[in-house]
Amino acid sequence: MGAAEKMDEKYTYQDYLNWSIDERWELIEGLPYNMSPAPSRKHQGILKKLSFSFESFLQNKPCQMYFAPLDVRFSEDTVVQPDIIVVCDESQLNDRGCLGAPDLVIEIISPATAIRDTKIKLDLYEKYGVREYWIVYPEEKIVMVFKLNEKKEYGKPETYSKEDKIQSFILPEME
Repeated sequence: MGAAEKMDEKYTYQDYLNWSIDERWELIEGLPYNMSPAPSRKHQGILKKLSFSFESFLQNKPCQMYFAPLDVRFSEDTVVQPDIIVVCDESQLNDRGCLGAPDLVIEIISPATAIRDTKIKLDLYEKYGVREYWIVYPEEKIVMVFKLNEKKEYGKPETYSKEDKIQSFILPEME
């Protein structure tokens, strides 16, 4: 599927699997979203640091960390590729990615994805039960952490600056 093709139609995961592998896409409630070109160097540096921290902490633990591109399939018409996911239930994983809500999702904001990551995906991750969602703002040097509460809603986020130590509630021992 090219960037300008059939953008007003609704699609399924099966359609998504047949699209061009030269472009990265996400499918949210049947609507296709073309992914940004290669992320910035700053984005990749943050991704590398976070990936290393999670991978180091999760060694010999039941949870596993993955980074994009890896499909997270919530339903037949919704598949996304977050920057980082942590999955603690191995039965959710198959060769193509994660089936259902990861325990933790991290998105690193870019100008091209800001609205999608802060509104559309925030609502999506809450709807499907992602227990913890981090939004990283590289330019502002802050991280907003949303935690699913007992009502299965994200409450007010906790905001961390560069100097703060982020506290994950699903991985409380992680430094």
